[in-house]
Amino acid sequence: MSDEKTIRIASGAPWEDLVGYSRAIRKGNMIWVSGTTAMKDGLIVGIGDPYRQAVMAMRIIKNAIEAAGGKLSDVVRTRIYVAKMRDWEQIGRAHSEFFGDIKPATTMVEVSRFIDPQILVEIEADAMIG
Repeated sequence: MSDEKTIRIASGAPWEDLVGYSRAIRKGNMIWVSGTTAMKDGLIVGIGDPYRQAVMAMRIIKNAIEAAGGKLSDVVRTRIYVAKMRDWEQIGRAHSEFFGDIKPATTMVEVSRFIDPQILVEIEADAMIG
């Protein structure tokens, strides 16, 4: 049995309590960031703009990783879910602005829908400290 404590990070998104999940979890040197959308103060940022939504999601991911004691350069994998694959270049440009030098493993897939139809992108991240 591991004696490493589990650290749970919340971002205040309304769905965290409603659904019962954490924005991020840290156990040992690993951090897992839940699917993150462009939510701020309960509102979607960048409606109709996949680039702005991706940037906002990445900022929330960065804040969650830092709150868990890591840094963006610790990210080893991202998963990007998009409403429309035609937006891949805008979303990819935002991803590159945060991860261009880090170059984590990544996947981008189109999904049929999100919890709110105004959400255009959702991003997950896994980080390994050290």
